[in-house]
Amino acid sequence: MPPIMECVPNFSEGRNQKTINAILQSIQSIAGINLLHHTSDTDHNRTVVTFAGEPLPVVEAAFAAIKTASELIDMEQHQGVHPRLGAADVIPFVPLKDMTLADCVAFARQLGQRVGEELKLPVYLYEAAALHPERRNLATIRRGQYEGLKETITQIERQPDFGSTTIGKAGAVVIGARKPLIAFNIYLTTADVTIAQHIAKAIRYSSGGLAGVKALGLLVQGQAQVSMNLTDYRRTPIFRVVEMIRSEAHRYGVSIHHAELIGLIPQDALLDSARWYLQLQDSDNRQILEHSLNWGAFSIP
Repeated sequence: MPPIMECVPNFSEGRNQKTINAILQSIQSIAGINLLHHTSDTDHNRTVVTFAGEPLPVVEAAFAAIKTASELIDMEQHQGVHPRLGAADVIPFVPLKDMTLADCVAFARQLGQRVGEELKLPVYLYEAAALHPERRNLATIRRGQYEGLKETITQIERQPDFGSTTIGKAGAVVIGARKPLIAFNIYLTTADVTIAQHIAKAIRYSSGGLAGVKALGLLVQGQAQVSMNLTDYRRTPIFRVVEMIRSEAHRYGVSIHHAELIGLIPQDALLDSARWYLQLQDSDNRQILEHSLNWGAFSIP
């Protein structure tokens, strides 16, 4: 079986459906690409896409999407609650099958060089693909956002890894390689965004919270939202994050209203949560119907 690589690009457009469709079409125009999921949010003004395939088509589709986004999205006009640096804001590669993280690093760096040379965009490498240790953390690269980078990109510590040191309307691109993560948001029963900000600070790892948790407090659809990336769900499972947020929210006299997934989630993360909440101490996957069925021999009416 050929190796399979996933790409989960984030684009700074969640309102203009024509632009979103053009980006999706550019991805699907590459043979061998499986477009798995996409979601857009108007408050974040952001679209997250998930696609997968063999590595070379995935890299080609990522390049096509970056080119389309950079041509159609004007960062001078962009407004949204989510931090961002550019039109094609973040482009991570993820190993899915018969690939290593090191393989994804090589592809990320190749793409970064190509984007810098052919599209003349400033390119920063992050996570496992970072060329500088201080750039492993996406939040560090994105500090000051698009507006701040326009003022500081010529400074030595802010110069891109590839491409131009001039910021145009498409902004910069951050490209990297990482393990699977869970993009997960929890809405609170309040419109007070400061409560979400306090909770985000309590749970995120950089502030002394849970390992592998990145969190922001935002106001979305009139509700306070704790917006999260869980970068190591095996070390800090999703149920532990939910219960800590529930506890912290109680301190402020509010509760969890609902949660949402952005993009896709690994199946074992859901199974871990099901086992924990149901207290299924000794269960295993053979007790799950779909795991036990031989789909080649059985059909379900």
